[in-house]
Amino acid sequence: MTSIRTLVVMIWITSLSALAVAQSANDAPSAPSTTSATPPRVAPADAKNHRGEIVTVCGKVVDTKTSKYGIGGHGKPVIFDIDQPEPNPVFYFVTFGTQPAGPPEAIAAYQGKSVCVTGKVTLSGSTPYIMADDRSKIKLQAESR
Repeated sequence: MTSIRTLVVMIWITSLSALAVAQSANDAPSAPSTTSATPPRVAPADAKNHRGEIVTVCGKVVDTKTSKYGIGGHGKPVIFDIDQPEPNPVFYFVTFGTQPAGPPEAIAAYQGKSVCVTGKVTLSGSTPYIMADDRSKIKLQAESR
């Protein structure tokens, strides 16, 4: 009886191992393609039509707000309105200041500047936004004169 139970357990473990290996093979990153897929660029006012998509939104930072509360490991988030401030913003992005400088550093980096932010568009009520916790997704743009 013990040997049958051991055999059943061994078959079960072997089956699970095979499934785990097959799953990890499916999750492995594929070879990079020869053409890089650049996210489409959309206007801030049009971002609401791209919910759930990864896009690049460009515009001028016209207002900032700092959250009263922080998020563990990141600090206090800063909200940057693009092109139109409260009470009727058309788009915003959220990021964090570098530690230990915090929100004032992020505000100084982007306030009043033209930026492009790339990420997944989410809606908060009817206002679209991108959570840019990785600041490499935010690029300063040259000012046009």
